[in-house]
Amino acid sequence: MNFNGIVQTALALVTAFGFKLLGGAILWIVGQWLINFSVRLIKRTFRTKSIDLTILNYGTSVVSVTLKVILIVAILGFFGVETTSFAALLAAVGIAIGAAWGGLLANFAAGAFLVVFRPFKVGDFICAGGVTGTVKEVGIFTTTINTLDNVMTIVGNNKIFSDNIQNFSANPYRRVDLVAQLNHSVDHKAAINLLKQRISQIPNVLFDPAPEVEILDFNLAGPVLAVRPYCHNDNYWQVYFDTNRVIRESFGEAGYPVPEQHYSIRN
Repeated sequence: MNFNGIVQTALALVTAFGFKLLGGAILWIVGQWLINFSVRLIKRTFRTKSIDLTILNYGTSVVSVTLKVILIVAILGFFGVETTSFAALLAAVGIAIGAAWGGLLANFAAGAFLVVFRPFKVGDFICAGGVTGTVKEVGIFTTTINTLDNVMTIVGNNKIFSDNIQNFSANPYRRVDLVAQLNHSVDHKAAINLLKQRISQIPNVLFDPAPEVEILDFNLAGPVLAVRPYCHNDNYWQVYFDTNRVIRESFGEAGYPVPEQHYSIRN
């Protein structure tokens, strides 16, 4: 047995494989850099053309995934793997994954419909898929929403598309719904006029439509007023809290008695 020959052959094979591995790593790093550069270039180019951010993010995600698949196939070809066989294998694996994870394809299709039909866009405040918050990104399979308590929540596109969608940013204004409890002894007309006057002075409350204050219901304590100012969606919570404060302060300054339940006593 020629031991030296075996060692030299092994060293040659290891060296050749090492160079191939190094070349594959370089190809991967350069390819990734080119993909990221291309995605950034596409975003920069189309942002100057006023392309909607929702469509832009979705399109760049599709381009990025497609280029990464091509890069992986190219690296496998560099290592001598038959790409045609790999493509057939990839197709077979894709069918198997599609059968096992049908929801993934449903999310992909739903994402395409969300981009086409545009029920909302990036930056809108929505309630969809059981989540309420601001849309951060509409991706290929999922939509990212930042909730009111600033928690990033990722929801499957199919869950959003198959459920009811409320877009609070679609209309120029929205209504704030609050109630105010009165005592039986309070003149409801005076209370209504007082609240309308004070609520109209709250910053960001719209004059058209004007704030609504009317009797909503009656209970054992007295009349219940519906207090409904209108405002832009961006000012909703500021108007909500300010209106609550104005109700409390207005009734206190007017000297209205605290509402108490009244029971009729039968002998």
